[in-house]
Amino acid sequence: MFNLITIGSSAALVAAVALVLLVQRELAPQGGLSRRGKWMLTAGLGSGIVALTLKLLLIVLFVALPEATLSSWLKRPAARAGGPNWDTLPMQGAERLLRTSGYVWQALPLTAPIDTRDPLLAQAIALGERLFNDKNLSQDRTLACSSCHDLIRGAGADGRRTAVGIDGQTGPRNTPTVWNSAYLSVLFWDGRAGSLEEQAKGPLTNPLEMGMPALSLVEQRVRQDPGYRQAFAAIYGAGASIDIDRIVAAIASYERTLVTPDTPYDRFVRGERGALDDSQLRGMALFEETGCVLCHAGPTFSVASTLLTDSPYRRFPAIDTPYAERFGLLADTGRQPPGSDAGVWRVPSLRNVALTAPYFHNGSVATLEEAVRIMSSAQLNRPLPGAADSGRNVRWSGRDNTLSRIDREPLSDQEVAEIVAFLNALSSDRLRND
Repeated sequence: MFNLITIGSSAALVAAVALVLLVQRELAPQGGLSRRGKWMLTAGLGSGIVALTLKLLLIVLFVALPEATLSSWLKRPAARAGGPNWDTLPMQGAERLLRTSGYVWQALPLTAPIDTRDPLLAQAIALGERLFNDKNLSQDRTLACSSCHDLIRGAGADGRRTAVGIDGQTGPRNTPTVWNSAYLSVLFWDGRAGSLEEQAKGPLTNPLEMGMPALSLVEQRVRQDPGYRQAFAAIYGAGASIDIDRIVAAIASYERTLVTPDTPYDRFVRGERGALDDSQLRGMALFEETGCVLCHAGPTFSVASTLLTDSPYRRFPAIDTPYAERFGLLADTGRQPPGSDAGVWRVPSLRNVALTAPYFHNGSVATLEEAVRIMSSAQLNRPLPGAADSGRNVRWSGRDNTLSRIDREPLSDQEVAEIVAFLNALSSDRLRND
């Protein structure tokens, strides 16, 4: 800071001398100014330079020392009855300020990304809801989309380790929730579908799921129903064809209405300061501090979001830990070829995560607490609990041939519990009550 002030003062002095010489020897003689006019012109131009210098100095100070320059100007809201004390929050028995690195927490939009007031869209949504719940769209007429995506009892999933299709066949992957899928940029665990319409076609003909031999047979089943013929005619006109693209468009329209902006977290971010308790607030701070927001970011708590521009994919597990073998995390590697040392997966949304156990692509983890511990080690390189090298990790950089020490400790049981408390605040009030 001393060097900065010295350099700035020297530059200002040089600028002042240059300004006086410019006015006295160039501008004033050309303009025929009197002596008084010369000094008035000098003062006017000089004040502009001084103001610009001060602005630049303030910008440098704000960037270099934001805490020292801005904290005294900002006032935290006073603690409210029943709400947290914003000045200090107890963390691990110590008093620590609730400060963040600048990550911006965002609520989910209150309205669904589809205009439900449009009469034709409203009819398409109603048609999509019926198709979503129609078991006639499976080969043996025993399964509907809602069989695996139970909107209430399963919070949009099915609660099973992996999906179960017709004839009791078991699929290889856990069923993702359909809630808030309207905001996901890619669908399926491996992200192979780029839209809800494209995703809806997959289970219909998957032999382990709804098992229809061909999409043309799905069209035939729908055409056979007089109610469907009437509904499609109302939307697309009399005589309009009932094809697979219009069928999945209706299903996708309905799915775009399935959003949950009614969580305690959303209410908190929108201004209801009592919506989160102290434990959840500590968990929220830990969620950012630990690095969870690197992947589970934005209103959807996933970088695989239409509301963000980040890559939707991440390596998992990124760090070699005993968890990979214990939970079979590498038996399926997603977008990577079989046998790869890590899988590549779409980052799942954490909304309603407390209601959609079990976890991960293979449904191998039963509890949210265990999932948090795994992620802290396998993704964020925290030591395993009880590890001998806890707090003594080193990292080699082949780019510049340097070693750096990483002082990290395993998440404590209390920290895990607080992160889980925060994750519970991502659950829809309506779904949790139901």
